[in-house]
Amino acid sequence: MSDVEDVLVAALRLSAEDRAAVAAALIQSLETEQATEGVEAAWAEEIQQRLADVNAGVVTPVPWPEARRRILAAANGPREAP
Repeated sequence: MSDVEDVLVAALRLSAEDRAAVAAALIQSLETEQATEGVEAAWAEEIQQRLADVNAGVVTPVPWPEARRRILAAANGPREAP
């Protein structure tokens, strides 16, 4: 077996919580500071636009229970109209 296969086999023996921690650490290790800054800037711009849309009445926020119901319905079948 290769080193990669050995690591994968060992990782798959971990608990779900530990596998998630390993996955997060691996993903974080792939992110460069420059790429992270670009992503953060894009998210900041998106957040500002979404807030502006809410404040201008362009969109109406949906309470979490309703949003969750819609998300689960979409994941389990045909998409329903809002």
